[in-house]
Amino acid sequence: MNHRLLRSPTAVLVLALFVGLAGRAAVGRPASTGAQSGLDLAGRDLTVRPGDDFDAYANGTWRKITQIPADRASTGIFLQVFELAEQRTAQLVRDAGASKAPEGSPERLVADYYAAFLDEPGIDHRGLTPLKPALGAIRQLSTRADLAVALGEGLRADVDPLNATNFWTEHPFGLFVTQALDEPSRNVPYLLQGGLGLPDREYYVSSAPEMIEIRAKYQAYVAELLTLAGVADAAATAERVVALEGRMAAVHAGLVESQDIHKASNPWKREEFAKNAPGLDWASFFTAAGLADQPVVIVWQPGAIQGLAALVGSEPLETWKEYLTFHTLNHCAGVLPAAFSKASFDFYGQTLSGTPRQRDRWKRALGAVNAELGDAVGQLYVRRHFPPEAKAAVQAIVKNLVIAFGQRIEALPWMTPATKARALAKLATLRVGVGYPETWRDYAGLQIRADDALGNLLRAERYEYRHQLAKLGKPVDRDEWWMTPQTVNALNLPLQNALNFPAAILEAPFFDPAADPAANYGSIGAIIGHEISHSFDNLGAEFDALGRLATWWTPEDLAHFQAAGQRLVAQVAAYEPFPGVHVNGQQTLGENIADVAGLSAAFDAWRLSLAGHPAPTLDGLTGEQRFFLAFGQSWRSKVREPALRQQLVTDGHAPGRWRAFTVRNVDAWYDAFGVQAGQALYLEPADRVRVW
Repeated sequence: MNHRLLRSPTAVLVLALFVGLAGRAAVGRPASTGAQSGLDLAGRDLTVRPGDDFDAYANGTWRKITQIPADRASTGIFLQVFELAEQRTAQLVRDAGASKAPEGSPERLVADYYAAFLDEPGIDHRGLTPLKPALGAIRQLSTRADLAVALGEGLRADVDPLNATNFWTEHPFGLFVTQALDEPSRNVPYLLQGGLGLPDREYYVSSAPEMIEIRAKYQAYVAELLTLAGVADAAATAERVVALEGRMAAVHAGLVESQDIHKASNPWKREEFAKNAPGLDWASFFTAAGLADQPVVIVWQPGAIQGLAALVGSEPLETWKEYLTFHTLNHCAGVLPAAFSKASFDFYGQTLSGTPRQRDRWKRALGAVNAELGDAVGQLYVRRHFPPEAKAAVQAIVKNLVIAFGQRIEALPWMTPATKARALAKLATLRVGVGYPETWRDYAGLQIRADDALGNLLRAERYEYRHQLAKLGKPVDRDEWWMTPQTVNALNLPLQNALNFPAAILEAPFFDPAADPAANYGSIGAIIGHEISHSFDNLGAEFDALGRLATWWTPEDLAHFQAAGQRLVAQVAAYEPFPGVHVNGQQTLGENIADVAGLSAAFDAWRLSLAGHPAPTLDGLTGEQRFFLAFGQSWRSKVREPALRQQLVTDGHAPGRWRAFTVRNVDAWYDAFGVQAGQALYLEPADRVRVW
């Protein structure tokens, strides 16, 4: 799960990790159906048998009548809930602006950041003047040592190397600060690959015609941005920049390789970098990056770091200066004059995602405030929109999920007692955060001005970087949150053995305290189960109760678990969104394991919640049918083709339509809907994947 929203020049909200790009334009529960169950009964397509296409049965009519908003690449339930959070956040920010709150308060910070972002006339009037110091510094680079200093000063902290392969598009490297994989008591620095303007290495190395076309359009975009900045011979410069990125992409590790945690623990002593990855003046780099006092830096993708360092040493200095110039403009495009912002959207929004219209300025402003001042906004959000009784209700569901998951572990016929004991110990120490963190971020010393959008962005990024550096060498805070309360998302933190469920996702139709329990457990219960299951998926199962990378399985148990995972890989790889284009079963394995195990645990937890009483029939549906239908409707989505193609290449999650097919691995679904052999989704009992 993405711990902090990735900032990109697209100004497109990325709901990564647990969610894909999903959502729906309306807000609140479906009001037109009058359903007792809280389900969208009218959204079903009753001409489709559940056993042939469960997603079409649950969502087919909705998909036929729903239009994707012009400023979105997709729509579905996640967008529905996101828009509720967005409307609430907008009101909070407007109220903060009218509050005359004191300097440095959360209200003043968010109000001034928002006001500066909205000040389009002021941004246009200032032009590139606020960026001249940064661009001038790039022009002044005259030696490789200067370049190393510039790269070190530009290093930024980022997160979630397991779910992205390209960090900080304006910089060849990224920094991740968390505990050591083999020593959970202390925070250490990880160095990551980065530096590509396109989403993933595949966009550079693929010979597919659509990828070749995207590369050509990207090069045209690079030239356009450089032309707007007054760079001479922008077309030739753009060609060199894209060629350099192509060579960078060639040394990048792919997503599946980056997900292999055993390849990530490569501790290099600081003085070993010169020998292990020659080409970059590492001493100057680390000093400029504020890492000169770190005796060891862990390298996540060693081959990529070696290759990138070699390119720093071999490519012409002028080409690197051109590269840094473009990426500085690209990164800041959202707070530069309108022509820059439009060019950025035209490429990243329209070309890459197929989105016809740029989001309104106020929505982009909210996204920027949430990205840079998330905890400041979060304090205001929780105070108004997440009462204690909502937290208590979700915690009750969590409790049942944990009990159910423990019972499932104890009942596993193939797992030895020794491995079961360790799995149960890990479950017992799981930390579950609901709604918001117990301790809020302190933004003391961060200067935010109502007339300096660009300066606010750059200062906030440097502030975040210093915040991450301050963790180094200190004890790990196991209660730290990596998401803000107003984020419609959820995540598992394997290194902390912890979960975060932000307040904003705990809304209808995912969760409604007044709704039918079957619907709540089928929706938010399956989400909670999904996140618990991540502690035991192909990645989470590598970590013990302390978050230490450790083998706690017997060889026989591990072999059985891995074999089940490969059966799921094959099952998912058979899904074909486009002719000849399949879902990558290995790339999405962790999420698919969590879907199967989470849905199964949620079903058991719902049965536990009934305390032996029968579930009522509502809206003509049994409790079991409502449970699975709620799950299927949670994954309803409609996605533009370019965005879906991008997701298939870059995302660790299968698209929502195919995640709804998870039900075919749960025996109770067959009984609930009378699914028979010969129907498209039918699996023989022996072929149903049971991981946990």
